[in-house]
Amino acid sequence: MPTETFVDLAQIDLEQTLYGRTDLDRHLAQRGTFQVVDRIVYEDPGNGVIVGIKDIRADDWWAQDHIPGRPMFPGALMIETAAQIASFDYALHRTKPDAIGKRFVGFGGVDHARFRGMVTPGCRMVFVIKLIRAGSRMFRYGVQAFTERDGVVGADSVFDAEVLGVIL
Repeated sequence: MPTETFVDLAQIDLEQTLYGRTDLDRHLAQRGTFQVVDRIVYEDPGNGVIVGIKDIRADDWWAQDHIPGRPMFPGALMIETAAQIASFDYALHRTKPDAIGKRFVGFGGVDHARFRGMVTPGCRMVFVIKLIRAGSRMFRYGVQAFTERDGVVGADSVFDAEVLGVIL
């Protein structure tokens, strides 16, 4: 993955909400504990960039057991969060309006995943997702994720990867 960030996070208001739970549910099939994306705060459809937020809370379902006494947000859930944000962008900006809700976007894979820091309760993960390629049956997005604590976003990504989606 590139060392240069996909977007300048200092220029984005991470407190705003462009798309909340109702919007996310309209385009994502995951429910219950697997509704891992909290909101979308930025989009630039022309450049294929979208930024989503996942608040990392001590009362999240995974926190008690992944790692007792020292909870860490699981890498598998980082991948899931990134895949959901990419799927949301694909459904919202890369499909025809009449196809919304009629086609299922499935997880197709992950490449080049790297985890570079511990993500613990009390922070917010900021996922920056950038379109690499989109076709009618498959898509690929680059992912960079940062932590924000006390209003400060870390300079280095704690997770990056490429996620693939398949239209079923």
